Amino acid sequence: MNGTYELVIKPRSGWQPIDWKEVFLHRELLGFLAWRDVKIRYRQTLLGGLWAVLQPLIAMLIFTFVFNRMAGVKSDGPPYPLFAFAGLAPWTFFANAVSTSSNSLVTNQQLVSKIYFPRVFIPVGSIAALLVDLGFSLLLLFAMMLKYHWALTLHALMLPVYIVAAFLAATGLGLVFSALNVSYRDVKYAVPFLIQMGLFVTPVIYPIHYLPARIRPLLGLNPMTGVVLGFRSALLGSTPEWGLIETSLVVSVLLAIIGLLIFRRMERRFADII
Repeated sequence: MNGTYELVIKPRSGWQPIDWKEVFLHRELLGFLAWRDVKIRYRQTLLGGLWAVLQPLIAMLIFTFVFNRMAGVKSDGPPYPLFAFAGLAPWTFFANAVSTSSNSLVTNQQLVSKIYFPRVFIPVGSIAALLVDLGFSLLLLFAMMLKYHWALTLHALMLPVYIVAAFLAATGLGLVFSALNVSYRDVKYAVPFLIQMGLFVTPVIYPIHYLPARIRPLLGLNPMTGVVLGFRSALLGSTPEWGLIETSLVVSVLLAIIGLLIFRRMERRFADII
């Protein structure tokens, strides 16, 4: 029987692997969910796609005034506005992705409780939709680089690697928080606080050399440390901290795997308790 796929739904227990065949056969649904989230985000908005760049742009202006002008924090080479925005672009994507995906199952409870499909598509689709926002942020960053006469180098070829790493890190945390949020609704209050604190333990608004050398290796355990440093290296030509970047990339992959396993472990209860 060509073009058919027999699906048997049955109870399961324990840790479950991802059914990659099922994911592949429903891949168009993932694209639909991501595109739906994009349209919902910009529907009936005054500024449309500008909202994607206003958040990191306003944050960059505030950080430049407070930390650079008032506190005297310097960048590691490029003008501070470029330095700050190159860190804020991936961080804003990550923060919004984790926040949005953590609530995605609850906000789509009708789909979860009434229709069978790979549930992992809901949080992953909400994260994939935010790649559009990241694209707008990068366009603004390129425009800023033209203004400051800051040229791209061959290091820019590494940018897709760091985008994938940010996506994997956000996916791992988003899957865990979305699964926990189904059972414990106070997760939605904890996630914004954790994201807010994460900004200060990630070198977004300050260069890495401001930190004592003895604690710098620990920053590699933060997946966004490598992403932020990688963005600056790829786009601004900053000296790459390869040890931290490589550690963070490994942590991003591990987070994605752990997130998938935890999500699959808890998935069987979603429809009953959501």
